[in-house]
Amino acid sequence: MRQTITKFPQLELKQRIAHIASTLEDHLDSDFRVAARQITTALPPPLDPTRNDDDFGDYIFAPLGEYVVRHGLTKPHLKLSLQTLKQLTMRFSMEDAIRYFINEFPYPTFTELHKWSKDKNYHVRRLVSEGTRPRLPWSGRLKTDTRRPLELLGTLHADPTRYVTRSIANHMNDIAKADPALVIKTLKQWHRLKEQRPTELQWMTAHSLRTLVKQGDAAALRMLGYRAHPKVAVSPVLLSAKSVKPGETLQFQFNVTAERDERLMIDYAIDFVKANGTMAEKVFKIKQIELAKGESKTITKRHPFRANATTFTLYPGTHRITLQINGKRYSAATFEMQVD
Repeated sequence: MRQTITKFPQLELKQRIAHIASTLEDHLDSDFRVAARQITTALPPPLDPTRNDDDFGDYIFAPLGEYVVRHGLTKPHLKLSLQTLKQLTMRFSMEDAIRYFINEFPYPTFTELHKWSKDKNYHVRRLVSEGTRPRLPWSGRLKTDTRRPLELLGTLHADPTRYVTRSIANHMNDIAKADPALVIKTLKQWHRLKEQRPTELQWMTAHSLRTLVKQGDAAALRMLGYRAHPKVAVSPVLLSAKSVKPGETLQFQFNVTAERDERLMIDYAIDFVKANGTMAEKVFKIKQIELAKGESKTITKRHPFRANATTFTLYPGTHRITLQINGKRYSAATFEMQVD
């Protein structure tokens, strides 16, 4: 234990995983075939099979995947390594580890993934989608063509488990950033097949297209039932204050009037000042509403500016809030960010 945790205060998460994997090398057998058996024998029971979502597992098992990559990423050990990752992913997702095998041995690994796409354990099925995502967070890029996993997703899209379908939607959202037309085409095909429950497929579709919707992509909006060019009148944006500090909340209000029956997806974008003085935009959701011709609605929204956030730093300067309805930009207002 002391050998493992001594260096922890100086290490980030992935560095800790690598450090534990290095420590394991002093305690597992030098023969990977024996070490793999030691690993799987020591594993606790799989994650609760009766659950269907939010059951990622425990990070403590991540170093075991790192160990398999370090010592099992060879042709002679390939089959054993993949079977070991399959056992591990039932305790903690091996989405990062499997990518090394996809890059090094794409054909045999995809052959195995095809089998896993029909596995009885939903954690194994989810790994098929999550491990082949083009832009998996905290992981390296895959060398394989983005379109290659689509056949796997075609099998998985009808999965009864939200944990799996969320991964598929995230995967599709990744693809949409590079090839929007392919995603729209694939989603339309899934709708025609009618293999997934309509409500679940509609949720998957919206989640798959979320980036395209934020970008105002007309085809994505149409697929979700929104006009790309709504006929609405939008009032000026009224801000609760002209300046705000980190830790405070800014409230804004506006009015929308429909000039015909409209289904509206209402978002807002904030142009944040970056450290170098340039601007970086982030889009946030407000709500989805339906208005009859001539109907008006006043909408109020509060946006908190979190102080000391670990993933986003606020800088002083003039920021701008812009309304976005069905992907189209409307009125805007500016405010000052004051940072001590």
